[in-house]
Amino acid sequence: MLQISKNREVLIVPGKYASISSVARRPHYKLLNRIFIGFLVFLILCLFLPWTQNISGRGAVTTLKPDHRPQTVHNVIAGRIEKWYVQEGDYVKKGDTILFISETKEDYLDPNLVGNTKEQVDAKQLELESYSDKVNSIELQAQSLTTERGLKLQQAQNKIKQAYFKIKSDSMDLEAVKTQLRIAQTQYNRSTALNKEGLKPLTDVEQKRLNLQESEANIITQENKLLSSKNELINAKVEINRVQAEYAEKISKAKSDKFSAISTQYSTKGQVNKLKNQYVNYNMRNGLYYIMAPQAGYVNRALLAGLGETIKEGTAIVSIMPAGYDIAVETYVEPIDLPLVHRGAKVRVWFDGWPRIVFSGWPGLSYGTYGGRVVAIENFISPNGKYRVLVSPDSETKKWPKQLSIGAGAESIALLETVPIWYEIWRNLNGFPPDYYQPEGNELSGKKK
Repeated sequence: MLQISKNREVLIVPGKYASISSVARRPHYKLLNRIFIGFLVFLILCLFLPWTQNISGRGAVTTLKPDHRPQTVHNVIAGRIEKWYVQEGDYVKKGDTILFISETKEDYLDPNLVGNTKEQVDAKQLELESYSDKVNSIELQAQSLTTERGLKLQQAQNKIKQAYFKIKSDSMDLEAVKTQLRIAQTQYNRSTALNKEGLKPLTDVEQKRLNLQESEANIITQENKLLSSKNELINAKVEINRVQAEYAEKISKAKSDKFSAISTQYSTKGQVNKLKNQYVNYNMRNGLYYIMAPQAGYVNRALLAGLGETIKEGTAIVSIMPAGYDIAVETYVEPIDLPLVHRGAKVRVWFDGWPRIVFSGWPGLSYGTYGGRVVAIENFISPNGKYRVLVSPDSETKKWPKQLSIGAGAESIALLETVPIWYEIWRNLNGFPPDYYQPEGNELSGKKK
């Protein structure tokens, strides 16, 4: 110190003044110090108490199965409203009639449309059967022509054989006549020579000449017969070709008629199937005039009103809430918390309108919360910028209230690792996320960040 100031520091000695000594000797100050020290020790001990890390979410009550959620009933065909069979708040069973509509399209206005279509189907069916009979008759005709062609060919073959035999016979006859001609010529020459010597009369020579001329005439006749037999052979061969060509044409025509009949038969069969399809469609369309309840439930709201109103296909008619459903909660978590959530994770849930006292770090001390487990996690971000998680009731804990209504608000906390309180305070002060962990049964050992 430079000791420049005129003010001097004065040291106060506690024992110098009686008032200070009197106050210091009061007993409640010692008790206050003990209380303060004990409170500090208690706070330090509390820092080592277990704290369950959690992820909070906000959502609403829904159903576990898609077919248990409220649904709207739509009409399949366009029509005009004719009669209502229900009102809002009514309980309907599966198959109960909700609304009756009438036809508006001109293609289906005929009241006898189904009956007329049935008659067309029957007529086409008879036509199909007639074509089937026609195909069978043409097939029999073709078989008959094939059999007849075989017989004709056998007949022609026999004629050819006969012609061959006749040619052979005529050839032998011709050789015999030639032999007779040579003999007649020899006898004539011998008679002539003997007549010149006076040994034979002239009448014998003339007789031999006559025999010679007859033999010559027989040769010509026999040659004509042989040529005629050869012509018959040629004609028999030509007859075979003619028979084959004639019956080939007839059989080809029969086959052509058969294929034409088969083609017409298949075409008629297609028309029959088309008419049957139309008949079934008309029958089913008649059943679509009555709009039925798809499942048992309560009519929440009628989306249309009045009579005579024309509606298009797929128009929403009424909204139905199923009578029986498995309740669940759809909650939304931040993207940073999504890796910490897994299927089967335990969740504590509380609902709007139900009294509760919530200690997020000590779920066992909370009141008015209900246990749940994660059953589904959506991997696509929702329009609100969060990820959707579906929570179902935990069968090992207290049952959820039966009075819950679909759409009621709900909040949830997903339970994570259990850590000391000092660690949780330190984590929040540094802005670290909750510890990453692996669910039980996972073979991979999780590492903490």
